[in-house]
Amino acid sequence: MNYSVVLENTLKNLDGKKKLLLHACCAPCSSYVIEYLSNYFDITIFYYNPNIDSELEFNHRLSELKKFVKKFKTKNEVLVVAPPYNNKEYYDKIKGLENEKEGGLRCKECFKLRLLKSCLYAKENNFDFFTTTLTISPLKNSNLLNEIGHELETTYGINYLYSDFKKKDGYKRSIVLSHEYNLYRQDYCGCIFSKKEREERKKN
Repeated sequence: MNYSVVLENTLKNLDGKKKLLLHACCAPCSSYVIEYLSNYFDITIFYYNPNIDSELEFNHRLSELKKFVKKFKTKNEVLVVAPPYNNKEYYDKIKGLENEKEGGLRCKECFKLRLLKSCLYAKENNFDFFTTTLTISPLKNSNLLNEIGHELETTYGINYLYSDFKKKDGYKRSIVLSHEYNLYRQDYCGCIFSKKEREERKKN
């Protein structure tokens, strides 16, 4: 499935401006996605990331996201909503998977947790669609993310916006925007396990 083409077709067939809940992990990954989708939607960014290893890192990324949204000019409105940091939700979800490799079952459960929370918030607050910026990363499994989105769409009756934002040079554009707006680009996904893997790679 070419989810980039699916997204283009969805956008072409929108009937008027819609409300989108956009789950976001950080400012760099959000930059291109906001640039692209704000032409079609009023966007509320949902910064729900209990996987992040410390509250300090959580707040740093949130601050950068708010900074970008404030500075970046968009056709339609962009707001930011951030539930309080609660790392316990993440550790409860991935219990027993602590020794999984990055990109394995632990990441799948993390995706499911964050997308479920986003879906429920979107449903409760009458959004037309929900989606995530995570498909912009070359290190994230876009097929898996869209499959999770489809399951939630089917279960809860709210439209999931299918995507593969890394396509059409989306990832490259996010790097350009990150430099242009001097955004903090972290070198690990956020969880303590990815941080440890990064440190091991540096040692080796």
